Amino acid sequence: MSTRGKRYQEASKLIDPKKTYSIEEATELVKKTSGVKFDASVEAHFRLGIDPAKGEQQVRGVVSLPHGSGKSKRVAVFAEGEKQEEARSAGADVVGGKELIKEIRASEKLDFDVAVATPDMMKELAGIAKILGPKGLMPSPKNETVTADIAKTVVALKGGRVTFKNDDGGNVHQIVGKVSWDAVKLVENFRAFHEAVRRAKPSTSKGTYFLTITLTSSMGPGVRVSL
Repeated sequence: MSTRGKRYQEASKLIDPKKTYSIEEATELVKKTSGVKFDASVEAHFRLGIDPAKGEQQVRGVVSLPHGSGKSKRVAVFAEGEKQEEARSAGADVVGGKELIKEIRASEKLDFDVAVATPDMMKELAGIAKILGPKGLMPSPKNETVTADIAKTVVALKGGRVTFKNDDGGNVHQIVGKVSWDAVKLVENFRAFHEAVRRAKPSTSKGTYFLTITLTSSMGPGVRVSL
């Protein structure tokens, strides 16, 4: 048995698999049961009562976590003229216009985690939509990444604004901080994310919306949360 396996099993003994815990209790357990040597991420996993095969039941949205996610994001901005300088001044990591699009089309290399574009660049981005789309990197008005207010958007994304959407199994996942963080910050981030997902409930989704909610650390055991 590996050392990691032993640690995981020992940590699991602290958690009652039949019990659901308050978010405060769950946060403390996740911090206590993280057995890795690095500063692990704390992740929230929501299993939702939606039919992910139906387009009208997709769950997606944007939320600003009060304390950020603890994960630095590389932000790319597609813009021309003075908007490029605005993006650089705000802290964008990759900035360019038609030449950047041409470069991505040729190399298919995407050295960023989120992309922002001015409205006039969207017709140009259509040429690399097949590269950006599958990676979830295509700017969209729905997640507020198509905007004329480049500086404000870049600062928000760098500061903790995240986008979310359900996967093919009807689950939503989000990093809400680090194990080393104060428990209060983790709870506040979790509550902000939970509220955003609640607001994003599709009107056509009937019955129980939150089927299960689990909090876990990277490679740590899951703790079921009761809300």
